[in-house]
Amino acid sequence: MRFRDYYEVLGVGREASEDEIRKAFRGLARKHHPDVAEDKSTAEEKFKEINEAYQVLGDTEKRRKYDALGENWRHMGDFDPGTSPGATGSAGRGSGGGEGTEFHFEGSGFSDFFENLFGGRARQQGGFHPFGPGGQGRPGSGPLPGHDIEADILVTLHEAVHGSERVITLQSPGAPGEAPRSRKVRFRIPSGVLEGQRIRLAGYGGPGRNGGRDGDLFLDARLERHPDFRVQGHDLFYELLLAPWEAVLGGVVPVRSLYGEVRLKIPPDTASGTRMRIRDKGLPTGDGDLKGDLYAVVEVVTPESVTDEERRLWSDLAARSNFDPRK
Repeated sequence: MRFRDYYEVLGVGREASEDEIRKAFRGLARKHHPDVAEDKSTAEEKFKEINEAYQVLGDTEKRRKYDALGENWRHMGDFDPGTSPGATGSAGRGSGGGEGTEFHFEGSGFSDFFENLFGGRARQQGGFHPFGPGGQGRPGSGPLPGHDIEADILVTLHEAVHGSERVITLQSPGAPGEAPRSRKVRFRIPSGVLEGQRIRLAGYGGPGRNGGRDGDLFLDARLERHPDFRVQGHDLFYELLLAPWEAVLGGVVPVRSLYGEVRLKIPPDTASGTRMRIRDKGLPTGDGDLKGDLYAVVEVVTPESVTDEERRLWSDLAARSNFDPRK
């Protein structure tokens, strides 16, 4: 597989700050989001690529691991997680003595590169590895349970609202002496799923030994980053841009939501930073029809350029007004 240069995807340098990375993502995501992109045929894949890059570079721990690939990461071609610098303990390898025990996924929403770096983490169960040191069974031992496996799955906000049925293909090693297994796993993402919430698929983990039960597969939901909405629990936050005259005079403006456009009344003299609550336009809570809320956070924006006539009007206002923001 090919090494993915997430910094190049977002168009930022390796030393970019968190704020620079966030701004780069938002600009690209707003351009390539499938809802607004001009080229619909390539928008979905491009948006997934941008989202994956931000999932890594926008997360301190994932970014640290990604950067640990080595000083020559920019020049790497084919990437082997078992031999590349800094790849020790990469996802997809068993832990607790299970070297070489690998799990691969298709349909998680992430690329193969991401999966090999961050997905398919096997964990010990009961204080020992089910295959023993080096992946070998212990002679004469009783039933040994298989690994539990943890992996990330990308969930869109549309899926978080409505739920969905998904299918992933899980390729896992068989018990010692057995051929690897490939299984299609069909499961449901529940409406109201939250960041980090686990979906347990019983019996889809590592194979048991000596009659022991198979382990479980735990899918950790990673909510797709959206250019317009920031998720906090079941609530959503939306940056509402207002012109100076809208903030001063008030009015009614359109606000995007996951349920369609909302018309929001802006009271006169609204300041930047004001939060305006729109009830029941957040994510479902899973408790009946209850939903979180959408908060429109006001930011007053000045024009980047003005015409001569506009400049004359602004100058006239400045001469007539007794407002001083520094008092």
